[in-house]
Amino acid sequence: MKLGIIGLPNVGKSTLFNALTAAKIEAENYPFCTIEPNVGIVQVPDDRLHKLAEILSIKRILPATIEFFDIAGLVRGASKGEGLGNKFLAHIREVAAIVHVVRCFEDDNVTHVEGGIDPLNDIDVVNLELLLADLDVINNRLGRVERSLKGDKSYEQEYELLKKLKEAIENEIPLRSLDLTHDEMKLIRGLGLLSLKPVLYVCNISEDDLLDEDNNPYVKSVKEYAMDEDSEVIVASAQIEAEISQLDEEAKKDFLSELGLEESGLDRLINACYSLLGLMSFITAEIKEVRAWTIKKGTKAPQAAGKIHSDMERGFIRAEVVSYENLLECGSTANAREKGMVRLEGKDYIVQDGDIILFRFNV
Repeated sequence: MKLGIIGLPNVGKSTLFNALTAAKIEAENYPFCTIEPNVGIVQVPDDRLHKLAEILSIKRILPATIEFFDIAGLVRGASKGEGLGNKFLAHIREVAAIVHVVRCFEDDNVTHVEGGIDPLNDIDVVNLELLLADLDVINNRLGRVERSLKGDKSYEQEYELLKKLKEAIENEIPLRSLDLTHDEMKLIRGLGLLSLKPVLYVCNISEDDLLDEDNNPYVKSVKEYAMDEDSEVIVASAQIEAEISQLDEEAKKDFLSELGLEESGLDRLINACYSLLGLMSFITAEIKEVRAWTIKKGTKAPQAAGKIHSDMERGFIRAEVVSYENLLECGSTANAREKGMVRLEGKDYIVQDGDIILFRFNV
């Protein structure tokens, strides 16, 4: 799964990306420093893997991963080709969800492309450009559907849906805010509509506000906006996260403790992105490795097996399943089996987050 980190220039996108990936990309104080999207594969924090590896005496741990794109800063007029608009919009079409970084801190040394700190204005600038790009796509499709409708009434449902979407856009309503049915989503799946993508807003704050984020008026305004839009918000200091990312695990814990934080903003960001995409992990624990595998919530056992290898899905027989909590309680797979906590599940079993699974198959 790919997520795109977007925002206006100089809001902290690339600094946040550097922290996420411990990469060394440019993060300078001028617009369009990032042109081609930088790509980073990031591990999903999961303490369960380390605890399992410890009790099962397994040394190799392979967490689940998410792919992040650091996409060039957008400016007003991007939908008409201003700045790096066309590239920016094309790159967003490639991602499953958007991480929108908004600046919620004052700093006279870091210029703001819009001339002042106003996160809601920043959000509106980006949303408007996405909506205008979507309007072009919808108008083009609407014209073709109207012509087809004259000789084929099967296009009527799509025609009515496109008109509904166009009306929403003309009222500056992001399409993700609409309550679209499963059938309606199928009809427009191929259009690559940008404002339909789910969004996680990241309020980039100063270190001084870390322990008192609720008193930051910028953060408060973004949270209220996101609530109306039914989107999620997390708060982080990109600069502090960049510093934390350079530390080893022990030093990282000490640093977070000094700041009075239980976990880093990056860990919260990654987990929030995982949730935003409707993802979860099941676990395999074999002789040499403990590994988390990413699946969509609601995935059945054969399809989960297919994440490991297509042959396992094709030849699926059954799944031997024990929950993480039960295995932790029992201390070993053998003890869990003796206590009847290892279940045999068939093709209709819906895998649960944290299930530890051994798949039986034959090809």
